[in-house]
Amino acid sequence: MSVPAWFTHDRFGMFIHWGLYSLPARHEWVMNRERRTVEDYERYFARFEPDLYDPRAWARAAKDAGMRYVVLTTKHHEGFCLWDSKLTDYTAVHAPIGRDLVREFTEAVRAEGLKVGFYHSLIDWHHPDFTVDGHHPRRDDSREEIDRLNEGRDMARYRAYLHGQVEELLTNYGTVDYLFYDFSYRDDDHQDIWGGKGADDWGAKELLALTRRLQPGIVVNDRLDLPGDFVTPEQYQPDAPMEIDGEPVPWEACQTLNGSWGYDRDNKNVKSVELLVRMLIDGVSKNGNMLLNVGPTGRGEFDPVALATLEGIGEWMRRHERSIRGAGPAAFTAPPDARLTQRGDRLYLHLFTWPFEHVHLAGLAGKVAYAQLLHDASEVAFREIDPDLKASLTGMGGQPPGTLTLTLPVVRPDVAVPVVEIFLTDDAAAKEAE
Repeated sequence: MSVPAWFTHDRFGMFIHWGLYSLPARHEWVMNRERRTVEDYERYFARFEPDLYDPRAWARAAKDAGMRYVVLTTKHHEGFCLWDSKLTDYTAVHAPIGRDLVREFTEAVRAEGLKVGFYHSLIDWHHPDFTVDGHHPRRDDSREEIDRLNEGRDMARYRAYLHGQVEELLTNYGTVDYLFYDFSYRDDDHQDIWGGKGADDWGAKELLALTRRLQPGIVVNDRLDLPGDFVTPEQYQPDAPMEIDGEPVPWEACQTLNGSWGYDRDNKNVKSVELLVRMLIDGVSKNGNMLLNVGPTGRGEFDPVALATLEGIGEWMRRHERSIRGAGPAAFTAPPDARLTQRGDRLYLHLFTWPFEHVHLAGLAGKVAYAQLLHDASEVAFREIDPDLKASLTGMGGQPPGTLTLTLPVVRPDVAVPVVEIFLTDDAAAKEAE
């Protein structure tokens, strides 16, 4: 697996889940969870009029939060399209809003200097040729009713529709930097889905070839039931750098603010700014990215909780960005309750808990030229303690050979996660670069 240099440099992006499900405001899988029929669900199509939609505000919020790419759901599993597709009338252009929302999005994101990403669902519960299976909203109907619904449905016709829509998206909106396909479920290690669909159902090889032909520089995820450019752990933090067959691979954790991707009005299970910052740091320390989701309201705005959270992350990123952007795993071992990232000749020690005065860094003795707290560039003293020194009533004992000891202020800095910026000596930096 390989990705463009910008992907592992930028590290942090915004995911945006937005569609008809923003109106019921009960999770983006509301059609599935509530076993809704197509006819019943279309009530939201008749009411989709997001008059406060301002993608420029979305793009500015992403940029201010320290994100450098933005990924929009062009179509989710419900089948509703945010762009002017010529292959269906189930689009924003034919809804009361009457506009191509994807075009406005791409123009706004590029205007802020951010990279454009599309999410596109392989699943489509609205399309008349998409067969009912164990993930479909009608999965609990009687066997006789499911057979009746599937009679005459043709996945070959659906594949042509799927490929045709992807061709529209990758032809009519300029450079697309990123594509998140979602998702295959033919072989699922966590649950058994009858009638599950995978690469053959999507024509995945041909679809991937089409994607790369139309957008040669694009980065594509791993959910086509084929290897992609990066892997996509969702709603959990990997406990180590991700690997396939023992080989490290690029990865990106997709995370939510509250466990829901779409706007979920009554879901108050919101992660704190500190937790989200820690998740971002943790990922970068393991050579991963973070794609953090926001679900706009049915009127097209980010809700106040999302805006406050993004503002809090942005405040931390404003002072600490260089420990994330262009950074990756460090060549040294972090102490307990901390994470290390590295950017050239600089190490970044992220302290998840604030120690009393001292933190000991294994393997860094003789390798550090200077240290400072990153948020205010105030100097941090450091020293090597003789391993043979005995502890006394008021004196700290020796540390293992090769250990460097930092002396920190007693009062924790008032930031989400304090960071010490450590400048390696020229010799140490050169050696680590080998």
